[in-house]
Amino acid sequence: MTEMMNQMNDYVLQKEGICRKNDHIDPRLYEEFGVNRGLRDENGKGVLTGLTKISKVISTRVKDGKRVPCDGELWYRGYRVEKLICDLGEEETGFEKIAYLLLMGEMPSREEEVQFKEMLGRCRTLPTNFTRDVIMKAPSEDIMNSMTRSILTLASYDKKAKDISISNSLRQCIQLISEFPLLAVYAYHAYNHYEKNQSMYIHNPDPNLSTAENILMMLRPDQKYTPVESKVLDTALILHMEHGGGNNSTFTTRVVTSSGSDTYSTIAAAMSSLKGPKHGGANIKVMDMMDNIRENVRDFSDQEEISAYLRKIIDKQAFDKKGLIYGMGHAVYTLSDPRERVFKKYVEELAKEKGRERDLELYENVEMIAPKLIAEHRNTVKSVSPNVDFYSGFVYDMLGIPRELYTAIFAVARVVGWSAHRMEELICTDKIIRPAYMSVMEERQV
Repeated sequence: MTEMMNQMNDYVLQKEGICRKNDHIDPRLYEEFGVNRGLRDENGKGVLTGLTKISKVISTRVKDGKRVPCDGELWYRGYRVEKLICDLGEEETGFEKIAYLLLMGEMPSREEEVQFKEMLGRCRTLPTNFTRDVIMKAPSEDIMNSMTRSILTLASYDKKAKDISISNSLRQCIQLISEFPLLAVYAYHAYNHYEKNQSMYIHNPDPNLSTAENILMMLRPDQKYTPVESKVLDTALILHMEHGGGNNSTFTTRVVTSSGSDTYSTIAAAMSSLKGPKHGGANIKVMDMMDNIRENVRDFSDQEEISAYLRKIIDKQAFDKKGLIYGMGHAVYTLSDPRERVFKKYVEELAKEKGRERDLELYENVEMIAPKLIAEHRNTVKSVSPNVDFYSGFVYDMLGIPRELYTAIFAVARVVGWSAHRMEELICTDKIIRPAYMSVMEERQV
C-alpha cells in the first residue's frame, strides 16, 4: 500500500503542471463576458438567485437615492435576532424555541414549545449499536467528515429515506436536529480515545435538558456546567443557526434539494460545504492567529505593541504570511455584524466567570485597532468590523470545547437553517437549480 501511494504521489506531481496549464482561464475573460465570479458582482454583492421568507440580512440602506452602509441586521421569520435573544429569560435557553420558529414559520405557543422540546428530547437517540459500529469504527480528527459519514449511514436505518414528501422530510429534519449533538460529541470522544489515547466516556443525552446543556453535559467527564455556560453556548447556537439563503452551505442545501435528492444526502452535502476554511472553519483561524499574537506580544494592554504586531501580520511578515487579520470583515456586513454585537455581552460575562479578563482585553484591543490598520493599509474609508467568528472561538475555548469540535458546533446550529431552507425549496420550487457556464475551450482537430 505504501509503495502504491508513493507511486501515485510521484505520478500526480508529474501531471500537476499539465492540469494547471490546461485548466487555466485568463481572468480577463470573466470581465469580458460579464461573469459574476462566486455569484457576486464587482462590489461583492450576491447575485439574486431566489426568494425566501426564512431570514433577512441587512447591511445597507437607501439614503438620498444611494445605497449606503448601515449597522448590520439579522432577522429570523420577521423578528430581529437580538430581540429574540433579549426576550428570553436571564437563564432561559432558547435554541429549541427559535428552531421551531425557523422551521414552522411562526412563534410557538407555550404548549407548542413544550411539545416541540419533548419531541426533540425523544428523538435525541441513535439506532442500537450505531455509536459503536459506525462512529467508533473509523475515528478521525476531522469531526465534520465523521459526522457526514454518520448522516449518510443513518439513511440505512430509515425505511422512508428516499421519501421527499413534505411531512416525511420535516420528520427527518427534526430527527437530524436532535441527533446532531450526539454525532458531534461522540465522534470527538472516539477520536480523543483512539487517536489521542485519552479516557473514553459516553454519556447518554438527557431528554429534559436543552441542546446546549446536553452538549456540555455529554462532553465533560463530570457532566457538570454552570447556568452562565449553558446560556452562552445557547446564544452562540441561536446566532449561528441561520444566515440567509445565499451563504455557501445553505445554497448547497437548496441546490441539492432542487435535484430531488433525499434529506440525508442534502444535509451531508451542506456539511461538506460548511467544513471549508472559507466558511465554517473561520473561528479556528482566529484562534490560531490569537495564539500567535499572545506569543509575540508581551503586554495585552499595550495598544502600541499590539498595533505594531498587527502591522506585521498585514504586511505578510507574521503569522501565516497571508496579510489577513482573521475575524475582521464580512462578505455582507460592513459597519457591524449584529451577531458579534449581541454575542459580546455574553463573552464578557463568561470571561469574568472564567477569570479570562486578560485574554478579553487582548481581543478588545485587537477589535479596536485592526479596522483602522486595515483601512489604512487598503487606503480606503470603507469600514471593516469584527464578525461573529472573532469571538466564537474564544467562547468555545472558555467552555472547554476542543478545537476539533468548533466547526461541528457550528453545524449543530446551522442544521436548523438548512432544514428550513430544504422545506421551503421543496414547497415552493419544482425546478432544478442550474446556472450557466460559458465554454471558452478551443476546438481541436483529431
